Amino acid sequence: MRDQAENLRMKMLESQGALGRSIAIVSGKGGVGKSNFSTNFAINLTQLGKKVVVLDMDIGMGNVNILIGKTAQFNLKHYLLGEASLDEVIYEGPHNLKYISGGSGMSSVMEWSEDMIDALFYAFEQLQKTFDYILFDMGAGATNWSLDLISAIDEIIVITTEEPTAITDAYSMMKYIHVRDQNKTIYLLCNRAYSKEEGQDTLNRLESTMNHFLKKDVIILGSLPEDPVVRKAVREQVPFSIAYPDSNISKTLKVMVQQFVERNQVEVHGRYKQSTFLSKLRSIFSKGRD
Repeated sequence: MRDQAENLRMKMLESQGALGRSIAIVSGKGGVGKSNFSTNFAINLTQLGKKVVVLDMDIGMGNVNILIGKTAQFNLKHYLLGEASLDEVIYEGPHNLKYISGGSGMSSVMEWSEDMIDALFYAFEQLQKTFDYILFDMGAGATNWSLDLISAIDEIIVITTEEPTAITDAYSMMKYIHVRDQNKTIYLLCNRAYSKEEGQDTLNRLESTMNHFLKKDVIILGSLPEDPVVRKAVREQVPFSIAYPDSNISKTLKVMVQQFVERNQVEVHGRYKQSTFLSKLRSIFSKGRD
């Protein structure tokens, strides 16, 4: 009976209009600049007039807060426990960017109460009706909880650098994702590239490896250059795309985001492809608690 009610609820949601796209930003290892990319990627989307919310799921780290010089009194855990409302955990960053801190204690879904699960789905429903993009800044590596969430999310951006360990870990992460969902759309980004050629070579090798061993096509998003303004912006706690808009990395990212939006134009709040995020996540939660 509960499943029937939830299915009816989803159909009603979809009949009211297309839902915003969910995107997970992941990496196989830490230190590749994932949160920095997530924050600046999101800001570039807002500068194109998109409504964007970032969920900082890098548990206990709060990197998004640090990068934009903000503090969050409440996080997603407070909301799930009924200690804060959904509006209270949504904070405003620069250029109308909204963000939610993940908080700690989010790793074990099996320990969640029915009320917490209902609250989670209500929150995601509201976010999908409100925003064009929901960006999940995931923690580095793979846990059961993060892989379950990633499996439900519409699209994935995998970040690597030119370092051999980062490349190996990026491939492992894509393999984990592919095993769970062979139809998942995966974008590939090389960050901190010392040259455009080296960055492209890294992406081409990973793309070839995915195609050869897993028969999986990935979409190359591009590469971002190593740029000293990134560290300066982190110290100043201002996103580099705002603090240094004329820098090499800011200009490169701006073009990258424009191309990404153009590619997704018919999918975001369009009638051709509905988000399947919530229905997939409900299925995963149901199986996990059977």
